[in-house]
Amino acid sequence: MKRRPAPKFWPIHRKEFVWTIEPKPGPHRISHCLPLVLVVRDILRLAKTRKEAKTIISQGKIRVDGKVQLEEHFPIGLMDVISIPEMKKTYRILPSKKGLILHPIGKEEAPFKLCQIKDKNILKGGHLQLNLHDGRNIKVQVEDPQKPEEDVFQTLDVLKTDIRSQEIVAHLKLAEGMLAVIVGGKNVGKYGKIVAIEERPNQKRRDSLVTIEDKNNSHFQTTLSLIFVVGDTQPWISFPEDD
Repeated sequence: MKRRPAPKFWPIHRKEFVWTIEPKPGPHRISHCLPLVLVVRDILRLAKTRKEAKTIISQGKIRVDGKVQLEEHFPIGLMDVISIPEMKKTYRILPSKKGLILHPIGKEEAPFKLCQIKDKNILKGGHLQLNLHDGRNIKVQVEDPQKPEEDVFQTLDVLKTDIRSQEIVAHLKLAEGMLAVIVGGKNVGKYGKIVAIEERPNQKRRDSLVTIEDKNNSHFQTTLSLIFVVGDTQPWISFPEDD
């Protein structure tokens, strides 16, 4: 693809060359992802050229969400966990005012990933299928999905999943009092407590107005669809400002 229409947060020179690598269709849209080769070469600076970065990737030295990733075009997106075992380094993809960034994380955070529920369906046999923001689906066995005590999952809730087993470890409800990060819009990257959710009649839930209060008592407003829950009384993941 040409460099000019590429997402602005990609770390590339717009006028030095005409073309850049295009991410393959996958779990994240082009406007919300980084090709793996750009992460290796331009962000982590493990290589000087695309050829060197491609060699590193093809040797299986980079893991995405616990799995060896050999495709240089693979799209890396929100909350993905990138690890380099040989260097003993792990990163989580987080939103910021500059776009997507790689945030170094420790051993206690490396085994899990936060995934937002984008949709859910009832399968044959009455079980639930949760469709996650990273393109994965998780099947949840329930006796009766029509009972609220059985089906506790709502769209835009967040699941803490084990990277190795892909199983659900914990569940975060999207509700007032929870901690969340804004993942889009002019306030992208802002993090704090949800202090108000304004739902109106005949309005889609994801279009509801949400107010976030940060640690400095500043308030930011956005829509529910641009909120990603990251904790309850304490955040389950670290952020750059917490370092």
